[in-house]
Amino acid sequence: MAILQTTVGGAARQWSQPAPPSSAGSLFQLLRDGSPRTRAELAAVTGLARSTISARVEDLLSSKLVAPTGEAVSTGGRPPATFAFNPGARFVLAVDLGVSHARVAVTDLANRVLAEDMLDQSIAAGPVAVLDAVTDVALRLVDEVGRPLSDLAGVGIGLPGPVEHDSGRPTSPPVMPGWDRFDVPGYLRETFPVPILVDNDVNIMALGEHEAVYPDIEDMIFLKIATGIGAGIISDGALQRGAQGAAGDLGHIAVPDGNTTSCTCGNVGCLEAVASGQAVAARLREQGYAVGTNAELVELVRSGDRGAVQAVRQAGRHIGAVLAGCVNMLNPSVIVIGGVVAAVGEHLLAGIRESVYSRSLPLATQHLRIVSSRTEGRAGVLGASTLVTQHALSPEGINAITGAASLEAVAP
Repeated sequence: MAILQTTVGGAARQWSQPAPPSSAGSLFQLLRDGSPRTRAELAAVTGLARSTISARVEDLLSSKLVAPTGEAVSTGGRPPATFAFNPGARFVLAVDLGVSHARVAVTDLANRVLAEDMLDQSIAAGPVAVLDAVTDVALRLVDEVGRPLSDLAGVGIGLPGPVEHDSGRPTSPPVMPGWDRFDVPGYLRETFPVPILVDNDVNIMALGEHEAVYPDIEDMIFLKIATGIGAGIISDGALQRGAQGAAGDLGHIAVPDGNTTSCTCGNVGCLEAVASGQAVAARLREQGYAVGTNAELVELVRSGDRGAVQAVRQAGRHIGAVLAGCVNMLNPSVIVIGGVVAAVGEHLLAGIRESVYSRSLPLATQHLRIVSSRTEGRAGVLGASTLVTQHALSPEGINAITGAASLEAVAP
């Protein structure tokens, strides 16, 4: 029998693969869209015996992951009962950590935000201080929604640096002093004894935007522009992390104009060093502008200042020049621009589009859309929630919850 090893926050588990088609987890996938169905309909779709369907439905009802929704229209005799996914059965803690902020949310299993809060928190304060602050906010939000911690399905967290996805540990993050190889899942599990899933912040933003806005798009790039620049890649409908989790690190690709600006990574001419919010603000300060933060840069551009608008548009051209290579390589349908600096709006988008459309192959840009994020700053927490629900609501995850799995959990 094939064995699948999955790692949840550093705790490896092995499950037989795939989940049996007669298991509660496999049956649940037919109910996950939220549409009410009867036992007879489930039997017709799966080909399973009515007795098997009834037993699995009872397993799901007992877990509260499925709830009665009423009765179907009768064709004679007693109307059959209907059942549907109950996304309120459990909740998720979703955390989006940036360089200078943290957003914490409680969501349901359909990734709907039930409560959230933002806090000013420098990632440079170190993992213990940051994670303790996040934990305090998370516990307060859980109290606000009135749920016991026993209903917690998992914790999803995005970090502003490279993450070894299997272990959940940051790896040599350039803007996160003191975080290298820190056991984020292990530390959080002291308070939350559930699966802890950690990923790079732009990966979870790509997941969140895809889930909330573009679920039918198979190929998409999410570009975050803030203190740094990074991309999350959705290809063939799935997030692509690469061999070591480093896929999408556009910020450290050299811009194609021979720029020699020094970068924090030790190289010169990196896109992040040339076109990030921090880089644009530094260039404006050289021209006499009193602009120190990304928020001040956004405000200056929105005020219509000509010098700021020109600087942002030129940054967009640099970004587009690097993105053009990605367009030729990956052929996405949509490129979504997010992050704090993206709030400047069309001036940045105009520069990006100018370079992408002039440098990419016509076939690759024929139907390409380059647009602003539509999740209003929530892409990160929506993606962190999605990270957890994809795990918890998988056939293996449902089988683990219901106890109805014909799988074996084998210690590594």
